[in-house]
Amino acid sequence: MTTETFEFQVEARQLLQLMIHSVYSNKDVFLRELVSNASDALDKLRLEKLRDDSLDADVSDLHIEIDVDKEARTLTVRDNGIGMSYDEVGRLIGTIANSGTATFLKELREAQDPAGAEGLIGQFGVGFYSGFMVADEVTLVTRRAGEGQGTRWTSSGESTYTLEKVDDAPQGTSVTLHLKPADPENQLHDYTSPWTIKQIVKRYSDFITWPIRMVPEAADGEDAPEPETLNSMKALWARSRDEVSDDEYHELYKHISHDWREPLETIRLQAEGTFEYQALLFVPSHAPHDLFTRDFKRGVQLYVKRVFIMDDCEALLPPYLRFVKGVVDAQDLSLNVSREILQQDRHIRMMQRRLTKKVLSTIKEIKTKDADRYATFWREFGTALKEGLVTDSENRDAILAVASFATTHAEDEPTTLAQYVERMKDGQDDIYYITGESRQSIENSPHMEAFRDKGIEVLLLTDAVDEVWVDAVGEYEGKKLRSVAKGEIDLDGEKDEKAEGEREKQAEDYAGLLGWMREQLDEDIKEVRLSARLTVSPACVVSDAHDLTPALENMYRAMGQEVPRTKRILELNPGHPLVKNLNEAYKEREDRSGLVESAELLHTLAVLAEGGQPKDPARFVKLVADRLERTL
Repeated sequence: MTTETFEFQVEARQLLQLMIHSVYSNKDVFLRELVSNASDALDKLRLEKLRDDSLDADVSDLHIEIDVDKEARTLTVRDNGIGMSYDEVGRLIGTIANSGTATFLKELREAQDPAGAEGLIGQFGVGFYSGFMVADEVTLVTRRAGEGQGTRWTSSGESTYTLEKVDDAPQGTSVTLHLKPADPENQLHDYTSPWTIKQIVKRYSDFITWPIRMVPEAADGEDAPEPETLNSMKALWARSRDEVSDDEYHELYKHISHDWREPLETIRLQAEGTFEYQALLFVPSHAPHDLFTRDFKRGVQLYVKRVFIMDDCEALLPPYLRFVKGVVDAQDLSLNVSREILQQDRHIRMMQRRLTKKVLSTIKEIKTKDADRYATFWREFGTALKEGLVTDSENRDAILAVASFATTHAEDEPTTLAQYVERMKDGQDDIYYITGESRQSIENSPHMEAFRDKGIEVLLLTDAVDEVWVDAVGEYEGKKLRSVAKGEIDLDGEKDEKAEGEREKQAEDYAGLLGWMREQLDEDIKEVRLSARLTVSPACVVSDAHDLTPALENMYRAMGQEVPRTKRILELNPGHPLVKNLNEAYKEREDRSGLVESAELLHTLAVLAEGGQPKDPARFVKLVADRLERTL
């Protein structure tokens, strides 16, 4: 048959070189990755046969087989699972089809600790390449179930690989590693040793639900012994907690998630009664690189009576808990259940409600008992969890109970809403917050000046979802959530007749200027008024109480939604020299055409101060340059 040579995709070639030069701290894990892939292939074949009984495939003895040849120094991992077609081999192994590839490789190179690098490789799902850590050459022979012709793939891990169609390939996939010489100093063990293979399988793959077999070495003159099953095949979620070690749970997590770090928390749940199911869920210790991408695969594995049904069952957990991994084994579902049926099934909805509440209660327990682990969780997954404040009103209170936010109260310690309420000043009725791109930018915002001056705490919200959930939640324990950049602000508390009189006098004094500026800036603003929130800056722009903020408008537009442009309000600081002088000039001059540019500049400066962009940057630069020229 004709052999064709292909070049690896650039990213795949870079990843192979990283693998060959061993970013893994423990090379034994190559066998776990190959066994895990084989197990997935067996799951897929059984599921395919359940859905299509006419499929020409033998499912009578599905298993994984490990063969070693000491003389040839080869190790082969073989399965009789779903297999791959010629095109699938080229697509799945020769390339890495993922939009996050460049970011992933950058993170991989920059990972300071070996565990970090391993975690990145695992979550990217390219464990097949780990074989090149221990082998000079890898040969893969595969035939897709139901097809007549197989494929042979061969590479030394350099820049190219070969593909060849073969006629005598058995159903499934075999991966043969031409092993490098043993090098104990570099943790490169003798992988032709049956004892070594048994130890690795027992440590990493004992829970695999398919038999992993190996033929023991035959004594001189004796016939080849019967294959030995190396794993117990016991479903961890079906065993009592006392029978399972943390290490065993962690290995199951790594198998499911392709994440080589240990999980942050393990959650067990067993429901009995009219609808029985068992769940074993894991909260990871770090967020995958693609958690917020559209292509992120979410959902836990679904089994029915120990039979694998679905790898990513989205119906079992809401999208904001998409980082949770694990297994749910139901006793009363059909083996050929589809995703469409799952979305409508009342038992599935009941399971989702209970699983969601269990995860949230576990997070609350972590928060109460272990501040360091909670800090890790919130840093990695807080942004995703806050999405539930918008989408899951049933569990909103439970989410708020475990949510924490940056605040002006302390630079390094986030706060809960309950803690904020406890610290509220006498007479303060609202919970104040500000949204923006970074803590530094919003702390320096003009909107914060009066709050800083009066020592009133403000929540500092910098995630995109913060723009949405504050409106969805609305209030907490009867206290309204109020943006410091929206509506009118009055921080004086009890009425002060003297202050009231001063404000009335200022309003009368500035009435002419405010009306005139409103006319001049009509295209951009809906109102000009005096500000109670400014103490240092000359002006700021604010949104009306019920208007969309500019950030929210941009978010909707990015999602393809048409949003009409909202005019905002310009607030002036009557105590600022610039505003005072502008008012005096307005009252003294009959020809105010020269003041139009000053009004325009004042408005643009206010837009810049909150992190916005000038409507016409070139014009703004020209106006500033002209003013500077006249002052020199």
